[in-house]
Amino acid sequence: MDNNNNNSLEERVSVFLNEEFDHHRCNNLEYDHHHHQSNDTNDWSEERTIYWESQYLLLQEVLERYNLTGSKLRREIGRTTDMAKDTEYCHCAKTKTVHGHGCNYCLRRIVIKNLREKGINASLCSSKWRHTKKHPQGCHEYIEVIGNKTISSQSKQISYVVEVEFRDQFEIAKPCEEYKKLLSLLPEYYIGKIDCLNAVVRIICDSAKRSMKEKKIHMGPWRQTSFMLMKWSKVPLNNSSDDTFQPPISPPPSPIKKQSQFSVAPPAVVVT
Repeated sequence: MDNNNNNSLEERVSVFLNEEFDHHRCNNLEYDHHHHQSNDTNDWSEERTIYWESQYLLLQEVLERYNLTGSKLRREIGRTTDMAKDTEYCHCAKTKTVHGHGCNYCLRRIVIKNLREKGINASLCSSKWRHTKKHPQGCHEYIEVIGNKTISSQSKQISYVVEVEFRDQFEIAKPCEEYKKLLSLLPEYYIGKIDCLNAVVRIICDSAKRSMKEKKIHMGPWRQTSFMLMKWSKVPLNNSSDDTFQPPISPPPSPIKKQSQFSVAPPAVVVT
């Protein structure tokens, strides 16, 4: 799938979420105590069913397109990540994950190391953003892989985002059953193009908002679509001299310490 198709996919998702069900969402998300006391809930139940079925079908369509591109590369990266998780890859003093393996900070670095040993052009990317009225400041790391694809006898480089904690990014408190069902569709790791990732993020964040509204739980700004999209944006700080910013995880003792160590990459793999 080419970039134009990717762009149109994200635009379609955005338009669908912003316009198609505005009147349905307003009718439901603004319901109050009086609405709950009413015996006539058929309209709300029907609207709710339509919303969640539509989200499920839309996410299925996006993920089907996601699976069409770079399947061979995705399998190789997935295997490499699984194998890394089965080793004692974490050597820092940070708290271990619930699975008892180690932190994602160390996991990303060992995955990059192992991918590069296989001749895959992998590097570490990070994004940072300042505190604003809408969002708290933050930072995020992920992996980028560059692959080569032959199109009309010409070789073209394609960038892939590799997120080793993808599904975990969208866990929320007390999710409704429909949101759990959506979350179960997501791959544990995301390995694909940024445009498809953005489309998935828009769907899941909109659904998380709906679920939390139904459960009457406040949605923090770090759950909003715009905040989540910044995680994979590689947006630099406007002023790199800000001494108040502290990353959430300090670098552990490791042979791979700086992003610059990944700047010279081996030949990119061929995407199929």
